[in-house]
This record gives sequence, C-alpha cells and structure tokens, in this order.
Amino acid sequence: MNTQDQGHIIMFPFMAQGHIIPFLALAKRIAQRSSYIITLVNTPQNIKYLRSTLYNSSSSDSTTTTINNRIRLAELPFSSSDHGLPPNSENTDVLPSHHLATIFYASQTLQTSFHHLILNIIKNEGRVPLCIIFDTFLGWTVDVAKSVGISHFAFATAGGYGTATYFSLWLYLPHRHSTDSDEFHRNSSDSDEPQRNSTDSDEPHRNSTDSDDEFHIPGFPQTSRFHISQLSSILREANGEDRLCKFFRKQISLSLSSDGMLCNTVEEIEPLGVELLGNLMTQKQPVWTIGPLLPPMLLGQNNNAATTKSNGNSPNSSVISQLRAGKELGISPVSCIEWLDHQQPASVLYISFGSQNTISASQMMELALGVEESGKPFIWVLRPPREFDIKSEFKSEWLPEGFEGRINESKRGLLVKKWAPQLEILCHKSTGVFLSHCGWNSVMESLSQGVPILGWPLAAEQAYNSKMMEEEMGVCVELARGVEGKIVCEEVKRVIEEVMSKEGKGEEMKRKAMVIAKKIRVAVREEEGDRKGFSVRALDDFLETLLASKRGKN
Repeated sequence: MNTQDQGHIIMFPFMAQGHIIPFLALAKRIAQRSSYIITLVNTPQNIKYLRSTLYNSSSSDSTTTTINNRIRLAELPFSSSDHGLPPNSENTDVLPSHHLATIFYASQTLQTSFHHLILNIIKNEGRVPLCIIFDTFLGWTVDVAKSVGISHFAFATAGGYGTATYFSLWLYLPHRHSTDSDEFHRNSSDSDEPQRNSTDSDEPHRNSTDSDDEFHIPGFPQTSRFHISQLSSILREANGEDRLCKFFRKQISLSLSSDGMLCNTVEEIEPLGVELLGNLMTQKQPVWTIGPLLPPMLLGQNNNAATTKSNGNSPNSSVISQLRAGKELGISPVSCIEWLDHQQPASVLYISFGSQNTISASQMMELALGVEESGKPFIWVLRPPREFDIKSEFKSEWLPEGFEGRINESKRGLLVKKWAPQLEILCHKSTGVFLSHCGWNSVMESLSQGVPILGWPLAAEQAYNSKMMEEEMGVCVELARGVEGKIVCEEVKRVIEEVMSKEGKGEEMKRKAMVIAKKIRVAVREEEGDRKGFSVRALDDFLETLLASKRGKN
C-alpha cells in the first residue's frame, strides 16, 4: 500500500530490548509501505541505541535511506536514579531482576512529558497525528491520546497465545483459591476496564481430579490446563491488591480498550492464540497479525537471499545480529560461520537464554555435563549464573572442572561470552535445535528457519510460548522450567539426543518446524492480489484503516 499524504504516526515501546527491536522493525515496515512520518519515542539511553541502529546500518541503498529518513526519534527526559534505579539504567536488559518492578512503575512518570511532546507536534504541524501505537505495558498512553483526540492502537510484541495468557493471568488470577480473585478488580476510576458476563464454564476452577497445582484460564479451551510452576513468583504471589498487580491490570485493561491491536505473529501458525487475544478485546476491536517482524534476509525477502537455509554467507550477515540486538559480539560472525561450515547439516545445538535471562549455578553445571555427554556439537552463549551480576565477566569456575579446556581442545563446541550472532547461527544449515528461553523474538527467529526448540522458559510469557509450541505446534520439548527447576545431566543428555534424532520425535519436530517456516515465508510474501502474504495484507489493512479514519475527520 502506498499512501500519498504525509501523516504522522507516534510509536512508543516499553524500555526493554525485546520490545524496542520489534517496534523499530514495525516502524521500518510502515515507512516502507507508506509515506507517513514515524516518530519513535523513548528515554535518552534507548534513543541512543535506536539512533545507532538506524544510522549505522551497513546498507546504503536508496530504499533503506528513504525508509530511515522517514523515522524520527523523540527523547523524553528520564533520570533512573530519581526512581531508585542504578545510573543510566533505562532498559530492563541492564537491570537485575529485583529492579524490574521499579522500572514498570517509573514508566508511568513519562506521561506528562509524553503529553507535552504530543501537544508540541500538534502545534508545529497544525494537525493531530494519525495515531499512537503504544506498548501494552504503556496503556496510560491511551489517556493522552483521548485527551487530544488521536486514534490509539496497542502493539503486542509477543505472540497471540503468550499475550492472551499473560493478560488473562493478571486480570483473572485464576490460580488463586479465593473466588473474589476470579473477577476484574477495578483499581482505577479513570481506566476503561473490560466488562464481561461470567459463565460457569468460564470461571477458574479446580476439581477433585485435578492436581492442586493445575488450573484453567477463563475463555481458554477446557482441555487446556496450566500449572502453577509456569507462573513467575511475582504472579503467584499477586492477590489483586498488590501494587504490581494493580499496575498490570490497568495497563492491560487500557490496551484492550484501545481502537485495535497489532500483534507480532502469523495467524496461520497460531490460530488459537489469535482467537483468544481477539476475544479479550472489550468491543471486539480488530487484531492485526503483522508478524514476524524479522530482518528481510532472514525470510528470503532480499534479492540475493536464498529461500532455504544457507551457509550463513548472505549479504550483511557479518553485522545483522549486532545491529538488531545492539550488543557487542563475543565472537565474530565470520569465525562462527567458519566453524559451522565444518559441521554436519542439522547437527549443532545452539544454546542461548536471551538478553536478560540466565540460569542458576547448579543448573549450569548439570547442563554443561549433559551437553558434553550427549556428544553433539554445540554453540553456547554463556552468561554468569543468576547468583552473580549478569553483566560481570564470565568465569570458568562456573562450569565443570576442565570443561572449557576439553571443549576448546576437541573443537566440538564454541563457548561464547557476551553475545553471539544469533541470526547467522539460526540461518546456517548446520544448526539443528535451539535450546532457548522461549522469548518471542527468539522463537520467531528460530521457527522462521525451521529450527525446532528445546525449551527452558525463565520469565514473562516464555512458559506460555513453550506450552503453545509443544501442545499446539509440536515443535518444542520443554527441558526445564524456571530458575527453580531441578535438572540432572542424564536427563539433559537423554532429551538432547531425542530432539536431535533423525527419526522419531526429533524427525517429527523438524518436519513440523519446516512446515511452520514455510507458512511464515508465505505470510510475508510481497506479491499482488491473492498471493500477497496474510501478514502483509494485515498491515496494509491497518494502514487503510488509518487513512479512512483520517478522511472521516477531514
């Protein structure tokens, strides 16, 4: 879709790398498919990352330059120390877990400066922006949008199932015994929270045949059971009156009452999740599935990229991971690819727990022993155990005695400290399985390449992603769950061998992952008419909705 009028879209992600990355990707998609100006709003340190990513791109073709020139950056003042956070701590990636609640609360203090920014844009341009696209953790932006008459759309950076589950758990607290926690608590007089009529089948319940640790979520299939171990400790302890629960309920309720929702997923690969999310919208507003928001080279969308897994030497492969994640790599992509080139197809286990997650020291020991005993070649992105500062230097003492020396000498694996070029690794034909925390960005990167997942969810909606991939897609086996889960090396070895087998469970997972990879590529297909991908059509439909709304106001 090509719009002629140069309208203005405001986009505001939450201060987390896993949110900022898809927001930037969506901004680029919109700039590519319209003539709109997009302004990305955030705090100074996050704007610094966005600026480096936008303007340090290795691609200098005219199309990329035009797209990037349509994206502006707006900085809101923020002092982390004013909120009891460490200096320059404006992103969850640099915060220890005990500070995460604080940055959620602190994000609400941006409302006044955001309101002033919108008023200044209106004053300078003589008209209101087309819309505000906001993060579901920043639901308060709806109040700003309504105060100046701007359309407002939530953007769920996770998938449909994970988002619907996360929302429902905070809203209903179905894992609690008390019946008063089954309903929405109205904690803020100025929030438009969803109203629903309960039915017996939709009420959270436990019956005599269920374990006390299992429960049902309202609106989900009765056959879908959840376990208390899939919840974070904060969610387990929430009672509806605690500060964090009130925060999430308000942001979620405002998001569900917005003019619609964009979701970073492909409807064809998780139809149940998209349906569940749509059912949560208060007035059945539209949900546009516009994902996955991945670099074009990962989906074979540029002229030189193959449509099947390559040897990693695709254009710009040496920098794409670093630009996307904004991190310093612990190994050069060239060295990584050269090592992968010497491995057999689909033989390598890739291990990474994301940008802000890590496991315990005892878990790390058992994982290392199990990986070694499996005999599989591997790449492991190492972070300090959770008992230590995640930003500190990794120490060999956190691994079994002699482990690092044996692996380096045998050349059977790569131990990467800091960051690895994840996209290049997943694109490579030698990569067979991804041992992942199941964060949605990593899930999409992996499944887009037909790489099945060995799940170890650690936080946020990751356990629900793992559950959906295992039960609905058949592309995942959960190795462990959370930072409290106990694992032993023998079980690690057994599960690795199972999922990497060329027959049985391993073969089935690989086959299903390849089917999903094909569906993802079809969804983003840039062709006209009926052959245009569903996610491309969804984004065009969203832009048409904006245009129609603008015409209606003129």
